[in-house]
Amino acid sequence: MRKKPKNNRASSVKAKYRASLSFRMNILFFSIFLLFSALIFRLGYLQIVKGEDYVRAIERTEEIAVNTSVPRGRIYDRYGRILVDNDPENAITYTKMQTTTTEEMIDIAEQLAMLIEQPTDRITLRDRQDFWILKNKDAAYAKVSKEEELKLRANEELDDKQVQQEIDRLVRERITEEELNEFTPFELEVLAIYREMASGYYLSPQIIKNENVTDAEFARVSERLPDLPGVNTTTDWKRVKLSSVAILGRTTVPSKGIPKAKLNYYLARDYSRNDRVGESYFEAQYEELLQGQKSVVKNITNNKGEVINTVTTFPGEPGKDLVSTLDIELQTEAEKIVEKKLLELKSLGQSKLLDRAFFIMMNPNTGEILSMVGKKIEKDPETGKSYVVDYSYGAFTTAYEVGSTVKAATVLMGYSQNAIEPGTVLIDQPIRLYGTKPKSSIFNRNGAIAMNDLKALERSSNSYMFQTAMRIAGTNYTPNMVFRIKDDTLQTMRNGYAQFGLGVNTGIDLPNETSGVKGELTDTGKILNLAIGQFDTYTPMQLAQYISTIANGGYRIQPRLLKEIRNPSEDGETLGPVVEEVTPKILNRISNSTDEIDHVKKGLRQVYVGPQGSSYAAFHDTPYTAAGKTGTAEVVYYGPLREDYGTFTVNLAHVGFAPMENPEVAYAVLIPWATTNFNVHLGQGNQIAREILDVYFNLKQKYEKDGITSSSVKQQILPPTTDDKIDEDTEEQKVNE
Repeated sequence: MRKKPKNNRASSVKAKYRASLSFRMNILFFSIFLLFSALIFRLGYLQIVKGEDYVRAIERTEEIAVNTSVPRGRIYDRYGRILVDNDPENAITYTKMQTTTTEEMIDIAEQLAMLIEQPTDRITLRDRQDFWILKNKDAAYAKVSKEEELKLRANEELDDKQVQQEIDRLVRERITEEELNEFTPFELEVLAIYREMASGYYLSPQIIKNENVTDAEFARVSERLPDLPGVNTTTDWKRVKLSSVAILGRTTVPSKGIPKAKLNYYLARDYSRNDRVGESYFEAQYEELLQGQKSVVKNITNNKGEVINTVTTFPGEPGKDLVSTLDIELQTEAEKIVEKKLLELKSLGQSKLLDRAFFIMMNPNTGEILSMVGKKIEKDPETGKSYVVDYSYGAFTTAYEVGSTVKAATVLMGYSQNAIEPGTVLIDQPIRLYGTKPKSSIFNRNGAIAMNDLKALERSSNSYMFQTAMRIAGTNYTPNMVFRIKDDTLQTMRNGYAQFGLGVNTGIDLPNETSGVKGELTDTGKILNLAIGQFDTYTPMQLAQYISTIANGGYRIQPRLLKEIRNPSEDGETLGPVVEEVTPKILNRISNSTDEIDHVKKGLRQVYVGPQGSSYAAFHDTPYTAAGKTGTAEVVYYGPLREDYGTFTVNLAHVGFAPMENPEVAYAVLIPWATTNFNVHLGQGNQIAREILDVYFNLKQKYEKDGITSSSVKQQILPPTTDDKIDEDTEEQKVNE
């Protein structure tokens, strides 16, 4: 057999090796190709598809509202006189970054303490305890033993955060008074600065000091700004009132910030904790208009959380200017008159319970309040001396029996319930019901006098109103009768008075209005008391709305203090452009015809000019036509003097309108607890109404002569009626005292 040569076998082995190597190299190159393709695809995906997302992640851009302390809107009276303004003041602020440490903040606080004088009176015990812990960490946490800490950590109901909170609480409890007293005056000043710095949010400026910042302090801090990261010097705005009228309200100061009760409400609307906000009445009611809009900045941060650039996306704008309905000159004169008469009554004797008086004047056709006066006598607990304060808000937050002023409403209700009709004659006589004492008119304790509805209003007949109420209840009066009423009589009468605004909220554009107190019907005779205003209680504002309803022909108009909303003034000489003019709001119309209302107006006119009118002495000689109704309520005292609860006393009231033919104003006077002497006639309520009405018409002539108007689109800004200023810090101090 022939054998294969050896060199052929060797060639075959080499060929196989070369083929295998080539195959493996191809696989390697193909794998490398796939890897490079995947890498290129991934890079392209990151750059093209996800590139912008990763850039945003690196820069971490955040858009937030920043407190730049834009000025609040001004408040003017109806003729353009400034009532509430803003004064600029120096301020020092601090902005905390996400990366800022406590140690860095304390270091900056120490540097600031060497540049400014910081009051320390706002430091709390908790502040001092926390600061002591920061300055003495080892000594502080040594106050809690290892055994106590282990016991806390063994409690499965507590997480790590709660355990630390409990340890901190124990540490605070064990810090001694001696240890807290170790702080030097300088350290306390550092603490006072640090507490303001720590109370702010990240990236939101926090006011460190804006009260009494001297020019020297402002300059020193400004020079050192590069060495004080987060610190800035700026302009803040302080609220200043040019009127002491309490219903204008007040704002909080930055040291107080947002009231705790409304903290979540305001924080949800991008407020900062130390923002000024309207705290009461007009300032609070129109907070959203007055506050203005903060600037919005875009803070651009790097991947370390450090701000590398700030871009303003919205510059912010001041609050809207509000034109109120008040005539501040009329208001000022009315306040003087009310205060004078209040003190005059107080000096007469038997007036221990007397401490307040109210007056309201409004336009019955629009609801615009021209004047709202409340005066209250208070006593200094230290000196025992009496002084008078503004109590204008009491005109809609407190209620009293108002006596015979409601009798016009009683007569009109009698018409609508078909109990009487215009001209109905009834016998004024003592009303003797079975088992009760007689009820009579003051001028007729025993006789019988026939009179119609107009004469009943002129002479203020109680008996006429009693019999009208009895007819509404479904019965006619006979002596010694058992007085039974229909089940719905009380509600029917209350509904009737409510049509005029008595016993219900008037809708005034101020918070905290009360509707008064409804009496308890313990016997049917109380219905008669209701008919003469000596059962339910009403506010002075309800009285003004009630007489306005009669004056304007039967429409209950919502009373209001806001006249116009305007943009800020552009030149400081004229009011800014009108944004919105508030229009009258009709709440309801009473269920009486125009003829019935006009008929009752004649009776109210007779109160002023009729020979037997209860206000004849004060109004019979007016150069203008006016009409109204007086009221005297015999009441039981339940005022601030608890030791005198149950004392019988007298409320004085008066309502009216003028001119009678085309009423421009309606007004109400109320003086609760004027005297405990039931045998004296007091005319101060009538005198207040007459004297202020005279002021109104005199001012009207003056304004017409001087060309002053409240209806001009290009309205001039007039100088305030006083140079006296009340700033927010002074008000806050009084409130705290």
